[in-house]
Amino acid sequence: MKLQDAIILRIEQLCLERNMTKYDLSQKSGIPQSTLTSIKKKRSNSAKIITLYWICEGFEMSIE
Repeated sequence: MKLQDAIILRIEQLCLERNMTKYDLSQKSGIPQSTLTSIKKKRSNSAKIITLYWICEGFEMSIE
């Protein structure tokens, strides 16, 4: 499994576990929904570390 696929899978798992929509994650993390969609649809080659950091903040967890 590629890193990008693992990131997408983990975001989807966390959204399901926490009963969050992509909109909820966008609101909590400050990451635009369009960016989350681009990550999911693999429109960007890789998610930047700062984007991953803010996504983790939206899930109220550390990036570790």
